[in-house]
Amino acid sequence: MSYQALVTAGTLGTGASGQPSDWAGRNNGKVTTTSADSGPRRTGGEPAAGGAGGRRRGKGTTALASERREHLVRLAAELFAKKGFQATTVREIADEAGILSGSLYHHFDSKESIVDEVLSNFFDDLLTANHTAVAEGGDPREVLAALVRIAFGTLGPHRAAITVMQNDWNYLSSLPRFSYLTKAEQETESIWIGQIKRGQEIGLFRPDIDAELTYRMIRDTIWVAIRWFRPGGRLGADGLADHYLKVLFDGICTH
Repeated sequence: MSYQALVTAGTLGTGASGQPSDWAGRNNGKVTTTSADSGPRRTGGEPAAGGAGGRRRGKGTTALASERREHLVRLAAELFAKKGFQATTVREIADEAGILSGSLYHHFDSKESIVDEVLSNFFDDLLTANHTAVAEGGDPREVLAALVRIAFGTLGPHRAAITVMQNDWNYLSSLPRFSYLTKAEQETESIWIGQIKRGQEIGLFRPDIDAELTYRMIRDTIWVAIRWFRPGGRLGADGLADHYLKVLFDGICTH
């Protein structure tokens, strides 16, 4: 099943997967940020119960705050992708949003909180989709094809997150707050390598290839496409995945 099909089916974003993600247990799978006007927040910008002063907000006000928060995340993500996380300042994010720097702190306590949300949302979607593909069953070739389609399917909706990962992985993964990045990558790797080895065991894949090296070559080939892939271009994510799978499974030589 493609990434887009999983989105349409409502599988992503619900936390439902073939099996629970090890890394998502951090903070109960939620990214917590702070707000000067509404106390601690849960993922999605909803104020936690019993916010500052015990005040209650109308549904319309809460929805508006959530939309504003999501807008700020998108703007910041694009700046992180363009300039790099370390080079982007809170002032630049605020300027891009047309607000004062101080106003940004009503939604996030730091720019680390913003990139945290960008990256955790990406891995939430990716790992949920991967576990779903495995749970749906099929032989290793079918599952591997599904994983490839899922990966290519993230290039559009998670373009900024993937770019940040490529540019700032070493820095972010060195910070205790972002230790989940390494765990998420290890979990993703385990899923892929497991399918490659399973294919070798049943004689579907060549026994003389190194499963870990093969995964890393596939992974890097897909993620580097973020540098040149443009949604709406000659080949969409599905078309790109189709072409990649032909090369992966059939090669470029005639037989």
